[in-house]
Amino acid sequence: MKVIFLTQYFPPETGAPQNRLHATAQALVGKGAEVTVLTAMPNYPDMRIHAAYRGRWHVREAMDGMVVHRAWIYASPKRSILWRLLNYFSFVFTALWVGLFKLKRSDVLLVESPPLFLGITAMLLAKAKGAKLVFNVSDLWPESAVQLGLVTNRMVIRLSTWLEELCYRRSALITGQTMGIVRNIAQRFPRKKVLWVPNGVDLGAIARAEDSGDPQQVRAQLGIAAGDLVLTYAGIIGHAQGLEVVLRAASMLKHGSTIHFLLIGDGPEKAELQAMKAQLGVDAVRFVERLPRAELLTLLRATDAVVVPLRRNDLFKGAIPSKIFEALALGKPLLLGVEGEAKELFIDEGQAGLAFIPEDAEDLLRCAEQLAEDRTQLERMGANGARYVRERFDRAVISERLWEAMVELRTSKPR
Repeated sequence: MKVIFLTQYFPPETGAPQNRLHATAQALVGKGAEVTVLTAMPNYPDMRIHAAYRGRWHVREAMDGMVVHRAWIYASPKRSILWRLLNYFSFVFTALWVGLFKLKRSDVLLVESPPLFLGITAMLLAKAKGAKLVFNVSDLWPESAVQLGLVTNRMVIRLSTWLEELCYRRSALITGQTMGIVRNIAQRFPRKKVLWVPNGVDLGAIARAEDSGDPQQVRAQLGIAAGDLVLTYAGIIGHAQGLEVVLRAASMLKHGSTIHFLLIGDGPEKAELQAMKAQLGVDAVRFVERLPRAELLTLLRATDAVVVPLRRNDLFKGAIPSKIFEALALGKPLLLGVEGEAKELFIDEGQAGLAFIPEDAEDLLRCAEQLAEDRTQLERMGANGARYVRERFDRAVISERLWEAMVELRTSKPR
């Protein structure tokens, strides 16, 4: 089977979509598929083209059994909607050009959305290459942008909704990252096959992480005592995460508290949060630069629990932050500030941590102090979480489900 992966985001960039798509592509290669990736010049999350790719229109390279084609993209650290649209649409056009002239005919074209606009390229390329279109939805758009207040123009919303629905109608298969996404699309398009393909955990990477590094040595390098409680956030430091709640909770810690928060990563809100830390005079919060994945997993082993917050918004009730999976696989319980599907799965069913009210610093502090006072909870909930994600969210099993659907798709007659 010949498969084209069309995505704006891919390694060497770091991030959840990049890791997930790379792992999925590798799994398909392992099944014998001939995988070609069409992606942008790496620039995320700094929004600056990596030095090795600057000034280039098209790059072809080999990676882990795949052929990767990279197309030029306009990248700018400016955060206004105009610059973001230029970023998205530049790749829409360059990906189409590279795809038309550099890619061979294929059986399946899988596109990652958002950005939704890439669906334009996907529909045109699927037709040109004789491929059946698989539309993977990791975030409902434009609904999410509207609820977050990022898009308010009614004409833009109507046009985006029209494009979203057109992409679904033209797809042979729709896949969704969460059950909330799957239910939403299935209700609107009952005749379409919609498959739940959640994020998951790479158990091979977890095994390698468990055999590397000394957690106590990592703690010592950070200046954290063996008996202190270390609560870690690792990921994009953006608006949606609402990480102000961590700083406010830390500012309310009692004198002499042994609780520490680590914020690992980078993103558009980092400078403002660092200024907030200085203003509040918070010593219990430490910022750590973005790390390669292997080093990050080693550092997570040295922490006691992970904090996973999102802002309080109905939109996020269907969200499952990807950072949950690796933390739980490493036996680290959650302090989860996310309502809805994530809480139902990992707290209510999985018994893998404590939930706090999103954006409620006092409630986060209550949960942190509860763990500090009763450390037996850490081991119990950590064991629950590790067992739960291994049974329910093994990425190899999830990739197998996608592969079976694609094989069926290739042999089925067009409707």
